[in-house]
Amino acid sequence: MPDTQVAAAPRPLAAPRASATTSPARLPATARKPRHKLLGGRWRRFVSPLLLVLLWQAASMAGLISPRTLAAPTTVLASTWELIETGELPYHLLVSLGRVLTGFTLGVTTGAALALAAGLSRLGEEVVDAPMQMLRTMPFLALVPLFILWFGIGETPKIALVALGATFPVYLTLFAGIRGTDPKLAEAAKVFGLDRRGLIRHVILPGALPSALVGLRYALGSAWLSLVIAEQINATAGIGFLINDAREFLRTDVIVVGLVVYALLGLGADALVRLVERRALAWRPGLLKA
Repeated sequence: MPDTQVAAAPRPLAAPRASATTSPARLPATARKPRHKLLGGRWRRFVSPLLLVLLWQAASMAGLISPRTLAAPTTVLASTWELIETGELPYHLLVSLGRVLTGFTLGVTTGAALALAAGLSRLGEEVVDAPMQMLRTMPFLALVPLFILWFGIGETPKIALVALGATFPVYLTLFAGIRGTDPKLAEAAKVFGLDRRGLIRHVILPGALPSALVGLRYALGSAWLSLVIAEQINATAGIGFLINDAREFLRTDVIVVGLVVYALLGLGADALVRLVERRALAWRPGLLKA
């Protein structure tokens, strides 16, 4: 029997090794994107406001928008610089900041205290919740005459309006956060031997913190809106007074300056609360870090 030569099977080719530079699966999503695309995504949100300002300027230069109706952006910028140079804008800004900080502090303190009383006790809920629900549905403008009769026309009614505007968002969100605590966490805490004080401190309040911070952001917005209304009450200083005085002389440029200041203050305050929220809730695994 003749010898038969059996051909050796060919060795399979080894799979190429994946290197760190050629394997995109090992890299995070943000690392695979070019840096210029990341920067472009951040600045893209400012394109539409910039286009609106440019259209506003073009319409003003073409005569489509009368200066008596709305001043041009360049005029607004010139008026802003003039108010800063004379010290008028910083003075009124400091007065408004003092009012909103005082009222906001009082409102947050009152809203948090009432929410704790109503959220941690059935008796507290029966006593506190019904009046709070009635008061929060009342319009601010309807309370202005009463506040003037009660507190006069000084600083007190203005601060009281700001405090009232900041109270209800904090109360509602903190109350909902306390009552929304997972019962299983409370049962587990009791198993570990926590008393009522420890349960409130280590389980209920940390669980209600996300809702409370959301309420804080709403309270800031309500505080600035309340300040706008409050500074219409015979004010002699503040951004609202600056706007009212400009209205008497048909200075639409100064009115726009005041409105922009209000908007920037509200935006800055909201960004500050979001920073606090990002730090305070870093323990949450689902919190976005980017």
